[in-house]
Amino acid sequence: MIKKQKKYNLFHKFWRKLRFNMIKLFRSPGGARKVSLGFAIGFGLEMIVISTGSLVYLIFYPTVRLAGGSLPAAIIGNVIGKLTFLPIVLLPFAKKIGEWLFPKKVIGMPLQEHAWRNLLHGDFTIFKHLLQGGLHVLIGMSVFGLVLGFISYFVVRYLYNQRRKHRLSKRAGASM
Repeated sequence: MIKKQKKYNLFHKFWRKLRFNMIKLFRSPGGARKVSLGFAIGFGLEMIVISTGSLVYLIFYPTVRLAGGSLPAAIIGNVIGKLTFLPIVLLPFAKKIGEWLFPKKVIGMPLQEHAWRNLLHGDFTIFKHLLQGGLHVLIGMSVFGLVLGFISYFVVRYLYNQRRKHRLSKRAGASM
C-alpha cells in the first residue's frame, strides 16, 4: 500500500526552510562571534547580488575569510536573504537612497541592444551603460546591505548565545 505524502502550503514550506537553515546556523562550527560575523557578511552581500549581476560571488569567499567569519554561516545568511526576497522588495527604496546619496545626474542615454560580437571586437560600451544605469541602485543596496548586516550580526549573536545557554541547561538537567 502506497502512503500518501502530505502537501504543505507555501507559507508552511517557507517556514520549514527558514527553520531548517536556522538550525544549521546554530550548529555551525565556531563561536558566537565567528558565526554571527559570517551570517552578517552573507546576509549583507546578498543585498547587492542583483545590482552587481551576481558578480559579488567572486569576492564572497575571500571577504568571509579575511573578516574571520564562518563560511557555512555566511552561506546560510545568503540563503536566508534569498528566501526573504528582501533584495527585490528593497530595490525601489535603494534607488531613491542612491539618488539621494549620489545626486549626480546619470547620463540619460537611451537603452541600446548590444551584440556580443561588439564585445569581442573591443567595444566595451555595454559595461559603461550597465554601470550608469544601475549605479544608484548599487549605492542604495550597498547601504541596505551594511545596515542589515550590522543589525543581523547582533541578532544572530544574541540568538546563538540563547541557544547555547538552552543547550547547556538541558545537558545539566539531563546529567542529574
